[in-house]
Amino acid sequence: MNDLQRAKRIVFKVGTSTLTHDTGKLNLRRMRDLARVLSDLKNAGREIVLVSSGAIGVGVGKLKLERRPHDIGGRQACAAVGQCELMYIYDKLFSEYGHVTAQVLLTRDCVDDRLRRMNIQNAFERLLDMGALPIINENDTVAVEEIVFGDNDTLSALVAREVHADALVILTDIDGLHEQNPRENPDAKLIHLVEEITPHIREIAGGTGSSRGTGGMITKIEAADIATRVGIATAIIDGSDPDNIYRLLDGETIGTVFRAHREG
Repeated sequence: MNDLQRAKRIVFKVGTSTLTHDTGKLNLRRMRDLARVLSDLKNAGREIVLVSSGAIGVGVGKLKLERRPHDIGGRQACAAVGQCELMYIYDKLFSEYGHVTAQVLLTRDCVDDRLRRMNIQNAFERLLDMGALPIINENDTVAVEEIVFGDNDTLSALVAREVHADALVILTDIDGLHEQNPRENPDAKLIHLVEEITPHIREIAGGTGSSRGTGGMITKIEAADIATRVGIATAIIDGSDPDNIYRLLDGETIGTVFRAHREG
């Protein structure tokens, strides 16, 4: 039995590129499938925390804008509108499976400040004790350069650390870390297990993600580094089929798994 199979408290991160169609609008069937799988895991006794991107993209669609604003104020406005819609959909989907959701919006200063971090930890513990499913996003409406996480990959790793998760699973639009960029070389070999995140691993992870996401493989590697350093097993898997989560937790060889270790 590996660390992922044994994991009781799991943080899942889903990005904008996984949640949306190429049009930029929400992929409702995929969101429903994700809610079904995560609800089933909760029914089986696992504790689930979801870090979800997508607020700005949803806001762009809701406001019927032609493109994502480039100015800070415009992005903040889209986030404010989109976060309401995103949580409404999540709440509706999870409630159909009998689960209560809780919205948590964070900025970087929340985890950098000791007192705020303790308050966050206490809030998460009580939410999980009460059986709620916390859904977390960066508070893009109020975040400015000094207090942003930069991407939700980093946020998911920090959340996993603060909630003392057993595992972090990053759902993305690619099936894991490859020896070369699979978009440039379709025959690039998938790396199934990373024992240690070395400069070579960072080098082959370079490059950007899809046009709808804010990060890329390198930000996922950095998230894995944060998590594995505090003993949290991490996996990057293809989120286009949420049933891949079952396969991962059942011990199948899928995606890229980063072995947990503790420093010091």
